[in-house]
Amino acid sequence: MSVTDGLRYRVSANNLSRASENKIHDDAVARRFGFTGALVPGVEVYAYACHPAVQRWGRAWLERGRLECRFLKPVYDGKLVEVTAAEEAEGGLALRVESEGVLCATGRAGLDAAAPPPAIADWRWQAPPETRPPADEASLAPGTWLGTRPLPLTPEVAADYLQGVGETETLYGDEGLAHPGMILRQCNQALTQNVVLGPWIHVGSKVQNFSAARLGETLSARARVVANYEAKGHRLVDLDVLVMAGGERVLARVLHTAVWRPRGSG
Repeated sequence: MSVTDGLRYRVSANNLSRASENKIHDDAVARRFGFTGALVPGVEVYAYACHPAVQRWGRAWLERGRLECRFLKPVYDGKLVEVTAAEEAEGGLALRVESEGVLCATGRAGLDAAAPPPAIADWRWQAPPETRPPADEASLAPGTWLGTRPLPLTPEVAADYLQGVGETETLYGDEGLAHPGMILRQCNQALTQNVVLGPWIHVGSKVQNFSAARLGETLSARARVVANYEAKGHRLVDLDVLVMAGGERVLARVLHTAVWRPRGSG
């Protein structure tokens, strides 16, 4: 059940990646890394954070909005999540995502003037390999290009996602549009379809929207590794990702950051 009160949004968190190859979404493995249980994916926490932005600006935000989100603490399956959005002086929204009294994520959302999207021709298409190499400093070296297989955006897939994230905003169903969480999921796929990872953690994304995804289209992404570095014993990767509809219309550009090898990994 989800409740919206002004720019305050409450939803029950749902771990949509229980069966994922990423075992950070498995209770036993997550506990080995010091967590209480399996982590709800960051892309779904982002999906919750998008609700006030869509409530505030509607379809326009899907077409030219922005949102930068940092994930600070885990969100756990079945726990109540509360998203609050405070109006900022320049017209944006300052976002906070809390669960069980803990600040789990922060973000900022805004609406920009219409601007041309990046040129797709500047983004190299690189098909995912038939046999993925292990994730390491070589396979995720800066300058490496990554691509994803097209995902058909069927009404069933879109409806399942809306139900999975407990979304109550009617815009998506009324206008036949994909939820922005599905767009961000393509950035995760740019990693998982190209390298074999152990347990890994999505820690932040900076999203600029250019167009809304419509049912009946396909989603795909082209990405370039821009950095691979160490911080506090973790190995992180930054991806510059272009998410497209039908391989010909830009939906969003995303700077996507993940811990691909957490501290303490064997």
